[in-house]
Amino acid sequence: MTSEQHTSPRTRGATLVLVLAALVPLCFAGWLGWQAIAGEGAKGAASGSASRAAAGQPGGDHVGGASPSGSGSASSTASGTSGASGAPSGSASSSPSGTAGKPLAGKVIVIDPGHNPNNVDHPSEINSNVFIGNGSKECDTTGASTNAGYPEAQFTLDVARRVRTLLQAEGAKVVFTQDGNTPWGPCITERAAIGNRAHADAAISIHADGAGASDYGFHVIMPSAVTSGGVDNSAIVAPSHALGMDVRSAFASATGEHYATYINGGTGYDIRSDLGGLNLSTVPKVFIECANMRDADDAAKLTSSTWRQSAAQGIANGLSQFVLHESHTSG
Repeated sequence: MTSEQHTSPRTRGATLVLVLAALVPLCFAGWLGWQAIAGEGAKGAASGSASRAAAGQPGGDHVGGASPSGSGSASSTASGTSGASGAPSGSASSSPSGTAGKPLAGKVIVIDPGHNPNNVDHPSEINSNVFIGNGSKECDTTGASTNAGYPEAQFTLDVARRVRTLLQAEGAKVVFTQDGNTPWGPCITERAAIGNRAHADAAISIHADGAGASDYGFHVIMPSAVTSGGVDNSAIVAPSHALGMDVRSAFASATGEHYATYINGGTGYDIRSDLGGLNLSTVPKVFIECANMRDADDAAKLTSSTWRQSAAQGIANGLSQFVLHESHTSG
């Protein structure tokens, strides 16, 4: 067996007391140090959270950058989907409230820019015949041009777009038969059908003439009654005449253009039964030949943006006058 030092029980007890007395202060000091470190850590975390809140940054996992999918921040949601009123951004112009109180609110006007700039590249399509009730005509044509080469189709689109802007500002819903974004056409039959489907309060086909070089002035074309081949436009002849006279008066006033010297005795209007756009219409509709592209003075007007704006104003005024008068009459 091994040899061990022998001590008495009293001596061992005294020694244990001394050891414990030395350890207690050390443990207390360690506990105080740990508390100080933990307190600083908690204070730092609280300070960090407060700083992020003050900077508008969310706490937790999201610090800058894109939001997790489906959890966009409130600021991006507000600015991206609604305006000050809470309505979706950009909806004011298309909402009913966007036209409330405007004179043409609730009215539908169809504008038919004559021909199409792209027709020249599609001769077989536009030369095909279509039925117009009392006969057949080409689907469409390329239109006229000035002696310098300014095309009618370019003129009609420019004026039509200007008219659209004016009418929309008054609250009207404006429908185009084409906006230069189709390969060709549409055919005259489809141009009429677009106005019919829209249940338009009024429709107008915008043109410029290609008469003789010494001819000048503008005129409005109104429908003659056609009741054949399953076509009957008799119901729109009288209102179309009223529309035509309103457009004639307003156009002359806005532009100062003379009535056409070469049509119907210089009266500024004509009545025809050979135009599919009028024969097939079930809504009040007229054509306007704004000037003669082959006359030098008229050509100078047609190629002037200032004059085209006056022409658009005259057309818009005539349409508005007719639509508002018809509303009062029917009401």
